[in-house]
Formats: sequence, C-alpha cells, structure tokens
Amino acid sequence: MPKLLVNNTGIYYEVAGQGEPLLFIHGLASSSRSWKKQVPFFSERYRVITFDIRGHGRSDKRMEPYSIELFAADAVELLGALGIDSAHIVGFSMGGMIAFQLAVEAPDLVRSLTAVNSCPEGSIRSFNNGVECFRQMLWLPFNGMKRRFQNNGSEPKPEAELEHTYQTLLQRMAVKNKLAYANAFGALLKWSVVDRLHTIKCPTLMLASDEDFVPVSVKENYASRIPRARVAVINNSRHHSPRDRTDEFNKTLLEFVSRH
Repeated sequence: MPKLLVNNTGIYYEVAGQGEPLLFIHGLASSSRSWKKQVPFFSERYRVITFDIRGHGRSDKRMEPYSIELFAADAVELLGALGIDSAHIVGFSMGGMIAFQLAVEAPDLVRSLTAVNSCPEGSIRSFNNGVECFRQMLWLPFNGMKRRFQNNGSEPKPEAELEHTYQTLLQRMAVKNKLAYANAFGALLKWSVVDRLHTIKCPTLMLASDEDFVPVSVKENYASRIPRARVAVINNSRHHSPRDRTDEFNKTLLEFVSRH
C-alpha cells in the first residue's frame, strides 16, 4: 500500500489515470474509499489523486491535536511529493473545509475549487445544528455499512445477527479511532476562513444537496462573497450526494472542472 511520510506522518494515497491533476478530499470519519464511485469515472480524463487524511483510513493515527490547517498542509506536502504544482481540488464536507483552507493559504496550488456540502466555517450556530451535523457526518456512513451487510449474500441475515455484527464493527472502530475522530471533529468546529473568502480568485463551485443539513441559501450566501463562485444544486439528495446521486454528481462536477 503506497504511503508517503508527510509532516512526520504516514499518509496513504492512490493515483489513477493521466491528465490534469484532480485531488479528492474525503470527509470526517471516512477515507479515500468514499470516492470509489468517482475514481473510475474521472480517471478516464484526469490524473486522480485520493488520500486518507491523517487519523483516518490507512494513514497514521497519531494522537495529537488536529486542525484544518494541518490537514491542508498535509495535502500541500503530498502534492509536492508527487511533483504536482497545481490541481483541481474537490472536497466533501470536512474535506471541503480543507479545500477552502488550501484556496486561501496556497492559492497557486488550486486550479479550481469544488466544495461539496461544505461551508467555509465549522462553527455550529445552535445545539440542534450540532446534533444534526454529528448525525450526518458520523452516523449515516456507519448506517450505510449496516445496509451493505444486509445486502451482501443471497439470503438476508436475521435482524439480531445483523445488529450484533453492526454493533461489533462500531465498537472496534470506536476503540481504534475515537480519539482521532474526536480530534478531527474538534478541529472543524473552531475553524473559519469566512473573513478571507474575498481573496479566493480561482473558479469555485459550491455543490449543494437540496436536503443537506445546511440549507442551500446559506451556501449561496457564502458563494456571494467569493469573486468567481457559483452554486449548483443536486435535488433529492442529502449529505452524501457523491454516493446517493452519483451520476448527477459526476456529471455536474465534470462540467465544472472541464471548463477550467
């Protein structure tokens, strides 16, 4: 498995295809595997790079304070190690926050910016929003694992057996990753680049689901502060549009990236 030592941390990465570099950044409590429906499609036209954010997936999980700035610095170093001086950047949820950080800290690196169901700040305005944010970013991916267990094999597993398998998986994940995920979640809550949005000069797409926990109107407000930004809406989709509306997501993203 390919790993690079990035800022004293082993970062897992994969590269597929040829062409202009296209970097995908996953969200909280996920990994580069979350882009499995995008990599085959985009690698026909682009050099696609995916990686596991430190504390996630197959990258090292050092027990240290995390920050969006640190995650972005890792991305800069990774691209540099791969000989890439600029790339189209696509970030989902927390990955979008990392993408925004790259756009303000390393503007020459970012050919275009796509933030998928993401905002340029992580502060939670109310307790209810915080609960929904946590549910969407953590619970729904795990619930998706439960559905995959149920769909594997010709005969569905009994509910009791399914629930036991699911709970065992969650317990194992919690033991292994709970501190890393807690550090990452804490990093996004206190982060913001809202006051620097006007400095983002690259073409920017805020790709929003109509049923995401952050309303489209909020993302439109953020986009209005970015000189070359626009919002595209994917209908009948919740937070995880790259998975639940794959064809429309891929088509919308391709149309944007190919123009820039």
